[in-house]
Amino acid sequence: MNIEVSRRLEHFQTGIFAALDEKKDALIKSGRKVYNLSVGTPDFPVFDHVRDALIAAAREPDNFHYALKDLPELHTAIKDYYKRRFNVEISTDEVTSVNGSQEGIAHIGMALCNPGDVVLLPNPGYPVFEVGGYFGQAKLYFYDLKEENDFLPKFDDIPDEIARQAKYIMVSYPYNPVCAIAPDSFYKELIAFAKKYNIIVVHDNAYSDIIYDGVYGGSFLSFDGAKEVGVEMFSLSKSFNLTGARVSFVVGNKKVIDAVKLLRSQYDFGMFLPIQHAAIAALTGPLDEVKAQCAKYQERRDVLCDGLRAIGWDIRRSQGTMFAWARIPEGFSSSQEFCMELMEKTGVLCTPGDAFGSMGEGYVRFAMVLPVETLREMIQVIDESGILRHRKFS
Repeated sequence: MNIEVSRRLEHFQTGIFAALDEKKDALIKSGRKVYNLSVGTPDFPVFDHVRDALIAAAREPDNFHYALKDLPELHTAIKDYYKRRFNVEISTDEVTSVNGSQEGIAHIGMALCNPGDVVLLPNPGYPVFEVGGYFGQAKLYFYDLKEENDFLPKFDDIPDEIARQAKYIMVSYPYNPVCAIAPDSFYKELIAFAKKYNIIVVHDNAYSDIIYDGVYGGSFLSFDGAKEVGVEMFSLSKSFNLTGARVSFVVGNKKVIDAVKLLRSQYDFGMFLPIQHAAIAALTGPLDEVKAQCAKYQERRDVLCDGLRAIGWDIRRSQGTMFAWARIPEGFSSSQEFCMELMEKTGVLCTPGDAFGSMGEGYVRFAMVLPVETLREMIQVIDESGILRHRKFS
């Protein structure tokens, strides 16, 4: 039998990730120690009060039925959280859950776009941003994020004819992979741009609780006019270490929320009720542990970035997110070549920047998912390998 799968799958490639994973497995099999800083999965435990709420809810037999919709208590919890955490007023009909921001972003193009619409996407960009527009059958236009502009877009560089066709624009700060934050002036400019061209803003706000050096991590919706033009993806994955539970929300403009709800009603029977109860506990509980965890990430940032600079690698200091973004040494032909040689010589596994688009070429991304003692050990291994002393950095 000749089975032919959808041609749309040709758009997606595993590429370097499969090669890196194969190399990692080979190193482990040979007895080498691997320092895996490639995937942004928090190594911190889930907070006790959140886990306890899930366990208690899982003891109730009725909680294993279809949820069908979000609990009213969950919508109230996110409403109250936005007021407490961001000083943003939302109503309960301006929010809906999604099974992780990854799923929400992947499907939002299907809820918003018609064939031929344009979606504005950042380059470098988190890969699922592109998936959302592609699934919505939109034309993809990539706007460049350059280090010399602090990885902020220049809206004037987007051609007028493109902006007039655009249905939505994806933005995200603090931004993975480039680890940059945005000033208030950016959001004001963004909202003005969206109003001028009638473009919906989709802001991915996964890292507002992992931001460094005393900077306040806020919400796009706190700015005047934000709800008029767009929505925010808000995730519990990184703040509360709930990555596997897949708890996120789309918050903001009611018309967009209603479209997402309608789409999700066609393929989903609602979030597992014990997970909803865990989310309620996270949103209504104390935030001291979230702040303490951010301080631990900052300590890792300091050890990683300062330590690498001390041995000759002048990398950017991450401003936010659980990642660090670094230029590769001169003399390497590509990010992929450098990643493979780094892993071969040191056992250090990071992500090549070109996995995030053409503007990511020449960079690598480190996920800060190892304790400081292991990071210090890893830096020593890199230094002793000689890989930095044999190459000159730009």
